[in-house]
Formats: sequence, C-alpha cells, structure tokens
Amino acid sequence: MSPVGKLLPKGNSLAWQRLGQLLILLAAGCLTTMTGGVVSPVLPEMIDQLHLDREWAGMLVSAHALTSAAATPLMGILADRVGKLKVMIPCLILYAVFGVATAFMTTFPLLLATRGLLGAASGGVAAATIGILGGMYEGEARSRILGYATSAMTTSAILFPLLGGVVGGINWQYAFYLYGLGIPLAALAATNFQEQTGRSSSLIGTGEQSQLRTVLLKPAILKIYLFLLMAAAIVYAVVIYTPLYLSDVIDAGPELNGFVLAIRAVGAAVIAAVGASRLGRRLGQNRAVAFGFSLMAMTLLTIPFLTELYFIIPTAVLFGVGFGVITPNLYDVLAGLAPADLRASVLAIGTGFNSLGQFFCPIIMGLVLEKTKPIGLPAVFYAAATIAMIASFLSLMHDRQVQLKA
Repeated sequence: MSPVGKLLPKGNSLAWQRLGQLLILLAAGCLTTMTGGVVSPVLPEMIDQLHLDREWAGMLVSAHALTSAAATPLMGILADRVGKLKVMIPCLILYAVFGVATAFMTTFPLLLATRGLLGAASGGVAAATIGILGGMYEGEARSRILGYATSAMTTSAILFPLLGGVVGGINWQYAFYLYGLGIPLAALAATNFQEQTGRSSSLIGTGEQSQLRTVLLKPAILKIYLFLLMAAAIVYAVVIYTPLYLSDVIDAGPELNGFVLAIRAVGAAVIAAVGASRLGRRLGQNRAVAFGFSLMAMTLLTIPFLTELYFIIPTAVLFGVGFGVITPNLYDVLAGLAPADLRASVLAIGTGFNSLGQFFCPIIMGLVLEKTKPIGLPAVFYAAATIAMIASFLSLMHDRQVQLKA
C-alpha cells in the first residue's frame, strides 16, 4: 500500500472521497506557493519594459507577502469561527481575479496594489487549507501529511516557475494568467467538501481568545515563528535575486531563469515527502532544522562563484534539500504545540510569519545592495547565508535548552 493509502480510512467510497479532498487541499496550497513563483522568471523583462528601479523591483515578487502575513492570521481566526470552507472558496476566486488583473497594470504603484490584494486572498487560502489539513489527521499521520503538503508545494515551485518562464518568454504579461487556476479549483472545493458543523464552525468565545493569546506568547511557539520568518526570507533572496544574477552573469532569459528556480525545489520536494519526518525523528526536530539551515547557508555562499550551469543545478538542489528539511518539521512542531480547537489559528499565524519573511526580504536586501554597490548582487547571497547560519545556531541552542529542561 502507498504511504498516502495508509492515511486513508477503510472502505472504497470514503477512501476515495478523502483522497480527493486531500488532493484539492494540496492543490490549493500549491497556488499559495505560486503567488510569487511565476513573477520571478519574468522580473528582468518587467524591469526593462516598464522602466522599474532595479534595486526595488524585487518588491513586486514579495509585495503580496505583507498583505498575506496580515490576512493569514485574521483568516485563520475567521476560519475557526465561521468555517474553513467559507473562507477558502471566496479567497480562491479573489486569488484568480487579482492575479490575472496584474497583467494589465503598467505602473509600479498599480502593480504593487494588485499584488497586495492577491496576497490577502492567498493568505485566506493558506489559512483555510492548513487548518483543514491540521484537523484531518493526528499524530504520525499528521506529520506525514504535512510532509506531503510541503512536497506538493515545493513540487509546484518546480512547475510554476517553469510555466512562468515558458509563457513569460512569449510575453511577460501572460505569466499572470496562470493565477486563473484559482477559479476551477474553487469549483472543485465547492463540490467535494461539506462544511463541518459543530465546534469548529461556532464562534470563539472570549475565554478562547484569551487562551489563543496565551498560546501565542509561549516562547516555544514564538521561536518557531521566528524560524519560519527567517527561512522564508532566505528562500526569497534566492527566488528574487537569482534571476537578476543569472541575467547578468550568463545572460539568462525567462526560460532558463524559470528552470533554475524550478530545479532548486526538486531536492525540497523529495526530502519533504520521504525524509524530513524521518530525519526529525532520528536527529530530533531542532537539530534537523539546524541541519537544514546550515545546508542552505553553505549553498548560498557558493552561488557568487558559479557561472556554469552544471555547477548551478546541483547547488540549487542542495539548497532545496535544506529548505525541505526545515518546513515540515517546523509546522509539525507547531501543530503539536497548539490545542486542537485553536490549531488553524496557530498554524495560520505561522504561515503569516512565513509571508512576513518574504515581504521583508527585498527590503533588507535592497538596503544591502545600496550599502554594498561595489560588491553587487553577491552581497545579497552572503547576507542570506549569514541569516541562515544565525538560524542554525539558534535552533541548536533551543535544542540544548530543551535537553537541559528534560
């Protein structure tokens, strides 16, 4: 029996229904990964044709992240109150509308506005999706499912940059049409899910709001949020600035940029699906996270020295492996720390911190570029590697503190 099959209930009809629901949720999660992924391959072309500022144009890749960071926790709380399906379906439709609309914007402020609205819709999709997934499974099954979810999202991080690069190679505006996939997915969700009644769809009382604040202020949860933020910032340094670097060094076009961005996710997809949870159990999840950050730091330090594709590809895969180890372990720890009736809110806020890291990345790296103009783009990768090394050290320190308490 396949690993996914082990997670399904017995009985053909119910098993196939659960599998269909799982695939829809994974597809919805993949769309949130696509939010910035299809833009990066065509960013150099957008800069040239729209005459954008090179140092700050990276904001177009991550502008959605701020509104997503703000919307995700709010949508997670709303999902706990009114029902997760009632949040997911409208947000999928809005995701498609705002995403496609970006193709018709030609000024930087309007581009930022539509990207921001797209981010808010993406935050709603992420909050509802991870909330449903977190409640469908428990224990080891939940850990494996979160690994599969990460694998699916990183696999989409392979597919969508490739599609964005191919379609954007014809015209950069066409890449934004891919966001229209949100509408058929919303239709599938509406026909394959029924809103759960009872506890999860009733209003959260004052006492539970107080409980949520108490849970969120726990040091262990705050540390997980910090690691999610740092991991997202590191990944987006690669997503945003690798196409610009390759365009300068080897004159890469949208197709090649899309390929390089896609191949970095191969390692993440494989390790998240089959190895992240095992590594977490063998090393301990804190040490596994530290290992992932260390691997990302090592590969980031080598990027400025790579000018040949046969060196760039394996380095990108190793970077993806590091990220693929980190994400499912962090979310599994977070799910385990959260009370069952507040899990959607706690996980959604974690996703919000992930989006916050994406948003702050081009701001921090834009300042790095301004202050290190003689070095140029390599300074971005050195700065990201430094963040990764700090995160690895903090994770090891957290592991030591846990052991001392035990």
